[in-house]
Amino acid sequence: MNLDQLRGFAEVARTGHFTRAAERLHLAQPSLSRQIAGLEQEFGVELFHRARGNVALTAAGERLLPFARRMLADADTARGEMAELAGLKRGRIRLGATPTLCTSLVAEVLAEFRGRYPGVDIEILERGSRSLITELMEGGLDLALIVTSVSSGAARAVLEREPILRERLVAVSAVDGPDPFAGAAPVNLEALAGVPQIVFPESYDLRAATDAAFRDAGVEPLVAVEGAEMDAALSFAERGVGAAVVPAMVAADRAKLRVTTLEGDGLTRTISIARRSDMAPTHAAAAMQAIIRQVADRLADAEGDLLARA
Repeated sequence: MNLDQLRGFAEVARTGHFTRAAERLHLAQPSLSRQIAGLEQEFGVELFHRARGNVALTAAGERLLPFARRMLADADTARGEMAELAGLKRGRIRLGATPTLCTSLVAEVLAEFRGRYPGVDIEILERGSRSLITELMEGGLDLALIVTSVSSGAARAVLEREPILRERLVAVSAVDGPDPFAGAAPVNLEALAGVPQIVFPESYDLRAATDAAFRDAGVEPLVAVEGAEMDAALSFAERGVGAAVVPAMVAADRAKLRVTTLEGDGLTRTISIARRSDMAPTHAAAAMQAIIRQVADRLADAEGDLLARA
């Protein structure tokens, strides 16, 4: 058994397809198939059910997968530690973040990190908070930026969270169109619900937060467009399709958007850095964490200026 075999096994399990896994690993499919066959021969069990156009883990494969992921994560950590002995001239950092944070906080963090440590490779995973927590627990990430609390006992026992930013949500609409709120600010949820909304996919943490706020207020929003990703939602709002509820920091540099503050403290979220508490952070992860704190402080100041002008 070797790391290449385990990496091939984990990728086939992730994609459910030998061809796609081979492409992602930059291997010829026969080479990948030989790796898996060698692994199965060594263990004396089949790891995948193979049917035309469909590959699924066997019971043995399901048992092996978490071990394979941990072994690959440990190998990456060891490789990174050795590289960091050169003073962060080489290495890798695996950062997870939610889609809304990738368009604001993460973009600023990556630009600054690359400027300081150009030799360190950065791998980004863009998912919802709960998926990121799972990846952290399985060793697939070094750090994650999440916007929801850790709910399970297993996660609380393993993960360490550091709140870095309290994110206020605002309503945005086209600055060159009629004001849907007639100049009123802050706007309550009842008034917001009556304005056509551009809403995000149900997988978004932001969608879950706004849906919960409307439910608590006993109102149902008027939906104009559903399922838009962040960049699309902002573009739709700029063109007068409807209003969108977004983090204030996302709207900071959008001159075509009118920003309207919302009433009360219900539509706020706390952004936290999460990492495994039972694993010492690599030098690259510690450097990334420090930059995230610095950028979060700057964005908090910029958000305050934006809300003061709204």
